[in-house]
Amino acid sequence: MAYTKFGEFMRILRIKNHEVMGDTAKLFNVKLPFVSAVENGKRNVPEEWIPTLIEHYNLSASEQVELKDAVEHSKTQVKIPLTGANVVQRRAAIQFQRSFENLDENTASAIIELLNKEDN
Repeated sequence: MAYTKFGEFMRILRIKNHEVMGDTAKLFNVKLPFVSAVENGKRNVPEEWIPTLIEHYNLSASEQVELKDAVEHSKTQVKIPLTGANVVQRRAAIQFQRSFENLDENTASAIIELLNKEDN
């Protein structure tokens, strides 16, 4: 079974705390297949799970960083809200989505560099 970085993190937490995936489902009041889908990367980790996990497992500062890193690395989808976007911004977002699968590493790096310049 292929787990994401988040799935691996959760599995280790559950083993340390003598829990099973069903306990995680109960913690979040969701069905077990949903937890499985999140841990296998078929669904993104719901953001509201993070504070609950931190509190439930009493995670240390370094474990919190590890958790947040695992969540970030396990994202399978990113949503871009287009409300309030102008026509050019909408076209750019849609074109990026269409071209993403064929984006080579050099082009991706150039886009990141260009966008970072805009932030500064």
